[in-house]
Order: sequence, then structure tokens, then C-alpha cells
Amino acid sequence: MEKTYFIGVDVSKNELDFAVVNSNKVLFHLEVTNDKAGIDSFIKALKKQTGFDFENSLFCMEFTGIYNNILLNYLSSHKAFIWVENARQIKDSMGTIRGKTDKLDSILIAQYSYKNRENPRLWSPKRDIIQELDRLTAIRSRLKNAIKMLETPLVDSKDFIGKKAHKDTKNACQDSINALKKDVKNVEKQIDEIIKKDPELSHLFELITSVKGISKVTATEIIITTNEFKDIDDPKKFGAFAGCVPFERSSGKKKGRPKVSSIANKKMKALLHMAAMSAIKYCKELKEYYERKVSEGKNKMLVINNVRNKLILRVFACVNKNQKYNENYTFSLV
Repeated sequence: MEKTYFIGVDVSKNELDFAVVNSNKVLFHLEVTNDKAGIDSFIKALKKQTGFDFENSLFCMEFTGIYNNILLNYLSSHKAFIWVENARQIKDSMGTIRGKTDKLDSILIAQYSYKNRENPRLWSPKRDIIQELDRLTAIRSRLKNAIKMLETPLVDSKDFIGKKAHKDTKNACQDSINALKKDVKNVEKQIDEIIKKDPELSHLFELITSVKGISKVTATEIIITTNEFKDIDDPKKFGAFAGCVPFERSSGKKKGRPKVSSIANKKMKALLHMAAMSAIKYCKELKEYYERKVSEGKNKMLVINNVRNKLILRVFACVNKNQKYNENYTFSLV
């Protein structure tokens, strides 16, 4: 990818720090407000650079959730080349850095994009329906966390306080718990309706949930995080993204046991863990595989991680072949 300008952006709620790099040389830095007016002012400054246009430039930023949205919408409307990267990935690639400021971060991001200019992972906007799914699943997650925060102390304290005190405590928050559970059901109903009304999404959902162990919640999150398999279409890359791929750890003659990276989507990893536990229970092949490996002395968590990866391979195979999971198909379970 031949580009002239590499623009690193440090994104926060109120400000955007832009750093512009050409041939690994920092041309200038500019801090603006995180709104259309601020972005317009930066683009005006950028256009003063000889030969600038959106076609020969690459904008790179860390993922910061909703705070990226204004800039992403602006750049997308101008058909800019956009790279949204994991913050930990950028940090680890740059080695030891002394000091931290928004200006320095934007420069490091720009230099990262220049350094890796041959293999950028270009961002593409999610369909409106996928963005709506993302919003609703985030709400569901917050509601369930709120329920857990209220219910867990009730369970933990049951045997350590008097019956009356426990009953009074439970009664004090039961209406809130019931209301939250009702809200969860309403959100889940909206999610189901969104999936059903979109033929493309409904078909994709049907393929993924045909794999034993993959629940509706896990399938929805896979669709969101892969952007309907447009951003991530390789099962190995998705496995690394979800923290399921072990990497070798060695230095000279010293060999360490391969471990999964801490750079991972922890929500996706947790969902895949639950999927693996379900598959071990209800899928005959994976149950036999798990029991055989454990009886051979393999670490249980290592075997569970292997099952997670096998589920990922099955999901991607179903999507790539555009067919439901076939129980009679012989998978390699070595």
C-alpha cells in the first residue's frame, strides 16, 4: 500500500491529538476538539501539506469504543483509509517508552502505522443493524452485571447473618432485581427481532448456532466482533483475537511453555470458555476428546482451550462453506 501521509490519532472523550508522519519524519502535531468542527480544522491544516489527499493517506487510531465514532463517521464519509488497532498491540510493538502524553501517543501511533504500512488492517464500517446489535448486547451485559452485583452478596451472606436480616436485605433490593431481569428479557427480545428481520444476519446466525456449544449470546458476539466475518475471516486470527492461541515463549536455550497472550478480547474469551464447557457436556466427539486427553495427563485448562479452538474452526468452516454443522462429518480431534 503506497501512502504518503501516516496520521496517528490519540482519541479521548473531548480531544483528538493528530500527528502526521511522512517517511517516518514527524511533520506536525495538532490537538483539536472531538467534534466535526475540530476535525475540519485539522483537515484544513493537513491540506496545506503538499500533495495531501485522502487517497494517499492512512489514518490510524486505537480502539476507544464510542469516542471513536465521530472521527470514524467523518473519515468514512470522505472514503479515507482507516486502521483501528488494539492499544496493547501498538504499545508492545514500540518497545520501552519513557513518558506518556497525548501528543507522544499520537506520534507513536503514526509511527506504528508507517512501520507496518505493508500490512494494514483496514477498518470498514459495520452495517447499521450490526451497530444496533452491538449497542443492545452492551446494554444486556451492563444489566446482567448489575443483577450480579445485587444477587451475589445475598447468596454469600446467607449463612453468616440472621434469617431476619437476610430476609430484610433481600426484600430491600428484590424489586430492583426483578425490574432488571425484566429489562434483560426486553433487550433479548429486541436482539431476537433484529436478527429475525434481516435475512443475511438470520442465515449467518443459523449457521453459527448449528455448532454444538455455541449459544445465541456467543453467536451474536462473534458476528459483532468479526463484523459479519468481514474484518476477521481467518479462524486463526480470530483465535488470537479471542485469546485462545498459545504463543511460544523462549530466549536462547531457555524454552518456556507456550501461553495465550494477554492481548485479547476478554468478553469473547469468556463466552468461548462457556461454549467449550457446554460442548464438552453435550457434544459426544468433544466430550470423548476431552476425557481422553485428561486421562493422558494433559492439563485440563489446556484441553479446554483446545476445545475452544476447535469450536472456532467449526464456526468458520460452517460460514465459509455456507452450510450448517454436520454431526456426521469426521473432524480431526488429535
